[in-house]
Amino acid sequence: MKAGRTAAMLLFGVLAAAPALAQAPRQDVIWARSTAGVPIVLDGVLDEAAWAAAESKVFRYRYDLGIPGSGWKDEILSYVTEDSLFATVKFLTVGNVLYIGAVVSDSSVGGSNEFNRHDGFLMCLKNHATAFHPAPPAEYLYSWFNQTQPGTPPVGAQPVFGGQWANPPWGSPRTAEQIAAFDARTRVHGVSNSDASPDTGYTSEIKIDLGVMGYNVTQPQGDILEWNLSIYDCDWRWPNTPRVSGNRTWWQGPWGNQAHYSEVRVHARPNVTISSGPVPSVAPEFIVPRATGPSPTINGTLTEGVWSGAPSIRIKYGDDAVRDAYPGVGKWRAGQFQPDVNGGQAGIINPGDATVKWFFVQDTLFMGFDVSDEVVQYIDSFDRWDGFIVSINDRQERTADNNLTPRRLTFQVGPTGNALAHDYLPFLRDTLLGAKVAIALKPGTVLDTVGTSLDTGYTAELAVVLTKLGYPPGRGDGSLFMGIDLLDGDSYTPFTFSYGTRTWWYREYEGQCCPAWGYMDPNVVVGVGDGEIPTLRYALHGAHPNPFRVSTTIEFELAERSAVTLDVFDLQGRHVARRELGPMTAGRR
Repeated sequence: MKAGRTAAMLLFGVLAAAPALAQAPRQDVIWARSTAGVPIVLDGVLDEAAWAAAESKVFRYRYDLGIPGSGWKDEILSYVTEDSLFATVKFLTVGNVLYIGAVVSDSSVGGSNEFNRHDGFLMCLKNHATAFHPAPPAEYLYSWFNQTQPGTPPVGAQPVFGGQWANPPWGSPRTAEQIAAFDARTRVHGVSNSDASPDTGYTSEIKIDLGVMGYNVTQPQGDILEWNLSIYDCDWRWPNTPRVSGNRTWWQGPWGNQAHYSEVRVHARPNVTISSGPVPSVAPEFIVPRATGPSPTINGTLTEGVWSGAPSIRIKYGDDAVRDAYPGVGKWRAGQFQPDVNGGQAGIINPGDATVKWFFVQDTLFMGFDVSDEVVQYIDSFDRWDGFIVSINDRQERTADNNLTPRRLTFQVGPTGNALAHDYLPFLRDTLLGAKVAIALKPGTVLDTVGTSLDTGYTAELAVVLTKLGYPPGRGDGSLFMGIDLLDGDSYTPFTFSYGTRTWWYREYEGQCCPAWGYMDPNVVVGVGDGEIPTLRYALHGAHPNPFRVSTTIEFELAERSAVTLDVFDLQGRHVARRELGPMTAGRR
């Protein structure tokens, strides 16, 4: 059952089973299959055989394209259009070039020199060619938004380019370098910028050079593209009519030049091709285990034995090695910031340094924070706080942009060494009775703002009742969207040596890109007390019912996290089916 292990089962009938208790498929991930060198002609036709084998995503207006960041928005609402957006978007790679194919149904195709009054695509690709962390957004606009044509747009016009690889005003001629980095072709099925007769839509083929943005999908391990897409849809504006409407629908992030909400992780590597079979599953970016025994007392001390076995991450200001060890796109989303303090930025004498742990008990998430800090202080100014921002997305409430609402749970070291709660945390704790937080100063630590005595730091505990954040009892599908931001203020004598920093894992705070996708796995167990941690092994426990006519449940056990492949043989030993079930965590499945 592990990668490299094979388990054979002799079953009667046709297999139709799924693993029990597996995490929900990630909705922020897609694979761009390699064509294995077969070229794509950029002509807006999508007639190459490779496109039929490409992975695809369907965009529909007012339909959720996937949590946590997807959404939609009305840009013009004088009339509710009967021609809502419906599009299929596909992904391929040829060498280190990304190809995006889109088939858009639309009975009124066109644009103008007014933003949001057009059809087309607004994309963001994070720039990995820079030294900045988090990686900054780069805007890729390909649409009928043409700033060079005032007044009534010409009938039959093609989409134009804007953003990173174009010259303002959008629609201006581009250089050969810009065209090589970003190019596209479109076929309109009808006549653009004319509503004399209905159109049926348009087909676009888009080409993006990944190398100039610091990606390399041709290396053996491939690469992960940080990307998002909004599709704009403006109808019945050529000429203007009383029923003109406009809207946009996006997958994970709405903008091209700003990093909001979340992003799509486009995976690509050479051995995932148009002929390699089912694409691999993509694991969550962190696992939250289930704890056995009694819940810890929230007093900030981290003395219970369960904390010693809990998984952890480290957050440290100025430490590239720590940041680069984060999984997935974590090293590109993590970052740090030093605000001005006392009119300037002093040298960082004692970088912020913390270890954060987590587990869950029933419907409560527990987090522990262990901070090394030679100056633990209480100051009212946010830029000089000692503390944390934990951002978690609500699993039920939506924002005005129809994505999952992120909650900012902030606490700082208070004037007596207590925990002061801020932002959404006081309401969650005191009104909803859905949280507890506490801080404990380490031995030898004394609160002051002069830095004359060296401290050792502090510890903290946070408990969040997830049913108060929109989760159903039992945690639903177990997905958790989170970011953690370490706040560190150090004050010294003279006061001009004082500073403050923020250092974050994945997301700095709510509303920004991008939270880590986690999974609260009941089969990964830590703890002491009531429950004995089971000794796990690799085992096949058979199928029930057996024999069966339509479906059966197959039980098996994993000793450790493994890539699982299910092979089915008939009674004569012939191989009849294979299912790549992807990575699964240890336990009985």
